[in-house]
Amino acid sequence: MNTARDRILERLRKAQSAQTSPDSVLSREPVDSQRSMIPAQEQTTEQRTEQFIAAAESLGSFVHRVDSPGEAVEQIMTLLAGDTQALAWDADQLPIPDLRDMLESLGVGIAAHADEHTRVGITGVSAALAGTGSLVLESGAGRYRATSLLPDLHIGLLTPEQILPDLESWAEAQRAADYRAFRDASNTIIISGPSKTADIGHELVKGAHGPRELHILLLGA
Repeated sequence: MNTARDRILERLRKAQSAQTSPDSVLSREPVDSQRSMIPAQEQTTEQRTEQFIAAAESLGSFVHRVDSPGEAVEQIMTLLAGDTQALAWDADQLPIPDLRDMLESLGVGIAAHADEHTRVGITGVSAALAGTGSLVLESGAGRYRATSLLPDLHIGLLTPEQILPDLESWAEAQRAADYRAFRDASNTIIISGPSKTADIGHELVKGAHGPRELHILLLGA
């Protein structure tokens, strides 16, 4: 008996066969150009920085401009709010190489990288995306994934030179670098604001899958 189910499945098989046949593949025109997710525009570093700040803050991130390493440490101590330990990437993976030593001199120890009881995590970033206010982090040796995911509060250290226009620009840079982020990093994550979800009852909950707060320290901007 040719049921409605049989007829539907037969149409699906025919459609799939037509889409995957050699003739249909060969007849497709190659893509000459791609449209950017966000329209490209000529920008100075300052304009790109301002765009990034606006986009990041619209996502619920906090952006702090700091002029010097000392000012960055002061801001971090304020965010620690009396905590005596923090998670952190290795010294050579941070844009302030002696940051860990500076914190330890102020009585803040660096916890084991998978310590789930530490409230604050401090990382560098691989890049930032002005169009979406996102941070790109590549995990690997000395760049622990848990540092940005386990704590309630994530502090990302960023320089203006690391801000790219958009995700397409980052992908193009990876293509030029032989896809280093995918070849050498254990994983690459894109962070757009603090962790949040509204899956249950359409009520916004922060910290569901990661930090409740994201603070970005923009160095020398």
